[in-house]
Amino acid sequence: MQVTWLDNNTWLWEIAGQRILVDPWLVGPLVFGGAGWLFRGVRSRPSPMPEAIDLILLSQGLEDHAHPETLGALDKTIPVLASPTGARVATDLGFHQVTAIAPGEVQTFADITIKALPGAPMGPLRVENGYLLTNTAHQITLFYEPHGFHPHSLRSHGPVDVVITPMQDLALPLVGAILRGRQSARELADWLQPQVMLPTAGAGESEYQGVLLPWLKVSGSVETVRAELAAQGNPAQVIEPQVGVAIELSLGKPAPAFGKPDWQPSPLQ
Repeated sequence: MQVTWLDNNTWLWEIAGQRILVDPWLVGPLVFGGAGWLFRGVRSRPSPMPEAIDLILLSQGLEDHAHPETLGALDKTIPVLASPTGARVATDLGFHQVTAIAPGEVQTFADITIKALPGAPMGPLRVENGYLLTNTAHQITLFYEPHGFHPHSLRSHGPVDVVITPMQDLALPLVGAILRGRQSARELADWLQPQVMLPTAGAGESEYQGVLLPWLKVSGSVETVRAELAAQGNPAQVIEPQVGVAIELSLGKPAPAFGKPDWQPSPLQ
């Protein structure tokens, strides 16, 4: 398994011979709802568009996960698997094969099983996705949720080999937590006993501006999480990725995928 962080929430995963582009923001500014005065992100240097993508995976429909300009620049024949809100964005942009997957549902892609789990709440009636991926040939598992929100039922899916989660807290007055980094990392390390943990949702080479910026409260760090896990005697290896640098993960004994299965996978392609 090889993973490459492409900054912010964007990843390229190579699993079972498949190249999966996750939550891509690669070109153009990041603006929510056209309100650039409120918040605007800019990549400090151009990011090349990855080639030979087999699947696009979207955890949310917001611009920092389903970035319209980036998705608009990608080949529309690439299959898209997304949360229902992400699927609507991809469909509106003209992708030919878009599959919506809601929490609790499962899809298969080549030799990969992808299960959606409840992720970040985006209002009283809307919950976005986290994902549990399994290389079915080798039973190697990866869990990803970019905001640090995950259900207690995730405990039953462990152990998981690789966990990708935020490791910083980000909050707004009156709104509350946007990222639950430190708490999320500690919980997942305890619940899933991963071999490897990697942070996501950081700003490696991106710059931000807007009137909202001074109100954002950031706390915690990758080093803090690493030290806390070491103090608890948790053996998880915390790796801090560099933008654009591929990490080859050599994992040990395979972990079971989901324990006793209570679902039947449905084909994505």
